[in-house]
Amino acid sequence: MLRAGLRAPVQRLRHMSKTTELIGLDAFCLRQFDDPNYSGPRINHDKNNFMARVNAFCGEKGLENVLVDGYAPFCKHIFIPNFVAGLKAGAVEITDENRKHLISKYEARTEKELPVLVRYFSRYTVEPPEAAYLDLILYSREQIEAENASMGNPPPPYSAAWGLISVKPQMEAHETPMQPITMMRNALGKEHGGSGVALEREKYNASVQYWDTHASVV
Repeated sequence: MLRAGLRAPVQRLRHMSKTTELIGLDAFCLRQFDDPNYSGPRINHDKNNFMARVNAFCGEKGLENVLVDGYAPFCKHIFIPNFVAGLKAGAVEITDENRKHLISKYEARTEKELPVLVRYFSRYTVEPPEAAYLDLILYSREQIEAENASMGNPPPPYSAAWGLISVKPQMEAHETPMQPITMMRNALGKEHGGSGVALEREKYNASVQYWDTHASVV
């Protein structure tokens, strides 16, 4: 069921066009909608309708009013009430009861990335609550073009200045720390699948503090 604040008129959603597109759906995010083997949060919702609702929300609130600064100038967040029925939170706290279910393995998000060590719970052994919010992670078009070029990929097909690269279902209406291993991958540079942003020790330590007691559910 659509939550408060997202009841965009159906007529408006139907007439949403590229000329009013504030946020584009980037190819990197398609795996959350289309890939049945994707190990992260799957979005069981029509892509076009999803983006129409996101763009309607940004248009009604004013894009400048909903953008929240991310870990770098090219990264922004939008926190929106969850409107995807049945979508569970992507992480839970580690307890003495569920610790035995933790899984570790090396994983790459794309064929061109370096595999890194990750740990997580299987959704078949740990049941997270339904997410209260969606953390929409955006990259600027310029950053996406730069990363795509370094990996030999084409530029994005959408016209928007911001591209949606990831959807994080969560309980909090604010950013949770990026995982330490993601910070390390970013520091490795674009040619290895990162963003090229240098690692900051203070932010890294804050990330370790959070993820030492939490794990993703996939």
